[in-house]
Amino acid sequence: MASVPAQARAAATIDSRLRERALGALARHRSQVKHADVIGIADYSRPSGDKRFHLLDVASGAVTSLLVAHGRGSDPAHSGWLKRFSNDPGSNASCDGALLTSNEYVGQHGRSMRLIGLDPQNSNALSRAIVVHSAPYVSADMAQGLGKVGRSLGCFTVTKQDLAQVIDRLGPGRLLYSDKV
Repeated sequence: MASVPAQARAAATIDSRLRERALGALARHRSQVKHADVIGIADYSRPSGDKRFHLLDVASGAVTSLLVAHGRGSDPAHSGWLKRFSNDPGSNASCDGALLTSNEYVGQHGRSMRLIGLDPQNSNALSRAIVVHSAPYVSADMAQGLGKVGRSLGCFTVTKQDLAQVIDRLGPGRLLYSDKV
């Protein structure tokens, strides 16, 4: 794929098909999702240098777009593009589908938030320790300079500067949806 200029990457928005899938997942899992005001949407059809993690205000439609890494097992050649999802323990891959945000904790990467898989294709998310956290391998400088960010072990890894916003806005009991279109 052709390289996308940094200016174009900064203007990322939610693909309408992905937004509809995420809202459909919210409707399907509504009995398990305590708060439906904000949902997180990871658009893994975009390269990792794009702002492809979206916080969607469901009522107003307002969107905040941020950087997010995908798993090493999803992109073995480190091209910056997610090639596959996996739910397998030890795969180091990102998983797709609907996840429920859970409790916050302080772990290896500092402030983090657990995720619980709501779909068969991500049922191992909690036992695989697929969480939201920050790490130095995700930064705006890296995205701009390399056109991609580093890779996680399957976690939704955001920049240090964005972590508080993500955890505070999603908090426990909200939906995080991960997919490609």
